[in-house]
Amino acid sequence: MKSPSLLASFRFAFEGIAYAFRTQRNFKVHCGVMLAVVIVGLVVGLSVEQWAILALVSGLVFQAELMNTALEAVVDHVSPEFHALAKVAKDCAAGAVFLTALCAVVVGLLVLGPPLLRALAAALRAGA
Repeated sequence: MKSPSLLASFRFAFEGIAYAFRTQRNFKVHCGVMLAVVIVGLVVGLSVEQWAILALVSGLVFQAELMNTALEAVVDHVSPEFHALAKVAKDCAAGAVFLTALCAVVVGLLVLGPPLLRALAAALRAGA
């Protein structure tokens, strides 16, 4: 089925994001972590390239979480009772989110770590 218009397509996309935010605890956790990353990035003065890297990995985490939410909804719809293969599908999707988030943490530490350590060292020197 085709979407009635480009505007409707955007509306559907935002409805999906809003649904995930309302119903998925981990989506809210990812939002909180991203907010913290943005604050730290502003404090340490990241470069445009560093912002691009963090935006990319953050987007991948949100994409994985949204796909996990979609897959869980479909699995719950077609298999409301327990089924071993339904569990495999949901566990694999959750594992994909976990690995994506873990990679994002590593990238975040590599990008934010050095400037954060420099800023903390400067603050300590100024306070001493």
